[in-house]
Amino acid sequence: MGTRLSHNLTVNDVEKLEVVCSRAWPPVVEEPLGQWRLRWAEGFTGRANSALAVGDAGRDAPTALAAVCDFAHARAIPPAVQVVEGSEQERAVAAAGWREQVEHAAGHRVSVLTGPLPSRPAPEADVLDEPTPQWWELTVGKPEPSVAERHVMATGKVGYGVVTADGVTAGAVRGAVVDGWLHVARLAVRPEFRRRGLATSVLYALAAWGRANGAQQWVLQVALDNTGALALYSALGCTEHHRYRYWGPGPRTCEDPQS
Repeated sequence: MGTRLSHNLTVNDVEKLEVVCSRAWPPVVEEPLGQWRLRWAEGFTGRANSALAVGDAGRDAPTALAAVCDFAHARAIPPAVQVVEGSEQERAVAAAGWREQVEHAAGHRVSVLTGPLPSRPAPEADVLDEPTPQWWELTVGKPEPSVAERHVMATGKVGYGVVTADGVTAGAVRGAVVDGWLHVARLAVRPEFRRRGLATSVLYALAAWGRANGAQQWVLQVALDNTGALALYSALGCTEHHRYRYWGPGPRTCEDPQS
């Protein structure tokens, strides 16, 4: 099982980008485990509620995974690790008896896409400095987010892309700038407004905002079974940088001491 690398990338390139993506999607609580990161955000998304297993945990894999379990159990979330597909860390996690978390609701295998920011203008879309109730409704499913959702989505240098049709917010997207990267997430278009090119419009507007705030490239994390999104981003010039997977405990590998 070899690490998926393209464009003459190194393991260090992949791990650095994973850290950028984690900083662009900040959990409410984050604790270091060597170079790994233990993350909690009240269960809002796998990325903010799993251990990012890149680099050296500073201990052997079973001991590190036991710490992942303790952290998760103390915060009432399922223990999980996010690891680069085919990496040394993934092999160690598998050898410790953990399994691919195939039940992960949003898809446990994820493609990390990158590409240059396009320069096409999008006059019909905007990027707001503050999210509106309609933006929240599209991106998290309700007009007022929880404390954890607001923390994850609104912390850092963030732009809130919107496109309007028939007097309502028809499309929305979140962008966060970290170290010259524009991290794109939560793209959504209301069902009645789909197939009108609104997703592309709001992404072009977000790209312009990203360039104005120092980004040169964008990065997106897309589940492999989300074929529509993969096709959209491919049409915008994005290619796969690497993949990651979520892993969870196998039988008797992560006992909760309180159970």
